[in-house]
Amino acid sequence: MPPNSEVVEFGPKVSDTTGVLYEMDAEPEGTAKDLSTLKTTDGRKLELVWMNIVLFIYVHTASLYGIWLLLTAIKWQTFVFSVILFLFSAVGISGGAHRLWAHRTYKANLPLRLILLFFNTLAFQDAVYNWSRDHRLHHKYSETDADPYNSRRGWFFSHIGWLCCKKHPNVTAKGKLIDLSDLRRDPLVMFQKKHYLILMPICCFLLPTLVPVYFWGESLSVAWHVPALLRWCLVLNGVWLLNSSAHLYGKRPYDQSISPTNQSFLIWLRMGEGYHNYHHVFPWDYKSAEMGHFSQDLTTNFIKTFARLGWAYDLKSVSLDMVQKRVLRTGDGTHPIWGWGDKDHPQQDIDSTTITHKKKIK
Repeated sequence: MPPNSEVVEFGPKVSDTTGVLYEMDAEPEGTAKDLSTLKTTDGRKLELVWMNIVLFIYVHTASLYGIWLLLTAIKWQTFVFSVILFLFSAVGISGGAHRLWAHRTYKANLPLRLILLFFNTLAFQDAVYNWSRDHRLHHKYSETDADPYNSRRGWFFSHIGWLCCKKHPNVTAKGKLIDLSDLRRDPLVMFQKKHYLILMPICCFLLPTLVPVYFWGESLSVAWHVPALLRWCLVLNGVWLLNSSAHLYGKRPYDQSISPTNQSFLIWLRMGEGYHNYHHVFPWDYKSAEMGHFSQDLTTNFIKTFARLGWAYDLKSVSLDMVQKRVLRTGDGTHPIWGWGDKDHPQQDIDSTTITHKKKIK
């Protein structure tokens, strides 16, 4: 979201101590440091961003009216159109900004990257570049003041409150240390970032409103309130639940020492990110879940479909043996890494990673 896009990548070096344990910290000398002050917020007073607060009040109020129109006035074509836009938006965040660009769990050719960028812009949750930066911070410094949506500050803050106030100084400081060179090398990502304030209104609001009005004579009010606003609001809250509920409520079968959980409601939605405890332990797995029925979600099937076409390749996965070993040593800590290629990614985990659908060299 726009209000928190001011972080830059360059600046003075800041202490990189996070208080989040690495596997090697399980040694006696590694656990000697005091984590009590590092894992809590400093109680700093929030500086509210009123423009965002007003925007969110309007969007949620208008979405309630959109639900009324959905039940009383919508044409069936608009309903189907809205569902399709919702699914596209979800994949744009989950399969694009999250799994492809933030964590580099797989690679995509030019046509697929264009599709995912369009889906991502349709979802309007900030440009891929800014979204990935904040999400890498979330993984590297989870549940500290350097975490943009730190759940230690409460459910409301981690759900929507973090977008209604200015960033904590630690988020800005640590944001300067996150490696974003891979994103800067991607011309499509940088094009979207540069022209986002033009592309986003067209993709997220203008097209979803005009298409139903022009092609099948939907009323302007229904087109604006359902496929545009209600659809956007639902996607927003679906993603926000990963920051809030999926860090507070649920099971932690892979690592009980960390905040992220496997959240039943989000798993039931089958959008692809409900196994959040797994994801924080193995953030480089393109499935964001174990093999088998755990990984049968919209985003994973989307990626697998394009892998069969050769458009997605180098899909990174975690072996069942590796998962079982991790479960057995649950409680020993977690690797605070943002995904594949992070400088802190243990070599043993890299060596144990399965990469499928490798790109054929002609």
